[in-house]
Amino acid sequence: QSVLQGVILLPLRAICITFILLLAWLSASIATFCQPGRGFLPLKGWRRRMIQTTLSSLTRTAYFVMGFQVKVKGKVASLPEAPIFVAAPHSSFFDAIICALTGMPSIVSRAENLSTPVFGTILRSLQPVAVSRQDPDSRKNTVAEITRRALSRGQWPQVI
Repeated sequence: QSVLQGVILLPLRAICITFILLLAWLSASIATFCQPGRGFLPLKGWRRRMIQTTLSSLTRTAYFVMGFQVKVKGKVASLPEAPIFVAAPHSSFFDAIICALTGMPSIVSRAENLSTPVFGTILRSLQPVAVSRQDPDSRKNTVAEITRRALSRGQWPQVI
């Protein structure tokens, strides 16, 4: 019986996750369409709220469809309390759970990830700090950008 459930549930879950991923891509595309500043200025107003609510909800739903239920104990630190927070060791797809639970903060990511189809659009909507592995000054530039965002007094989202 469990094999039969797997044969039915696996394709159903794959279809649901694909649909959720396409909705996330569509939401990210709408929120960043004709974006002023194109990544150099923070998203504001309805664009930022759309990313926070829609992508956070869709990410939580995707994990639920995969069979994960996450419970948060305590209170997530607000932007004024913690403009930067660390999640370590970030080595798996579980990092997206942290992003969903904290309101889709900016992340630090390889610059190459921004050109990935579908995922790149979603990633760009989070306004990541892009790290170029080919640039020898990348580490210094990344630290400077994280510092600039942290000292922006709430104009930029939290950085994870």
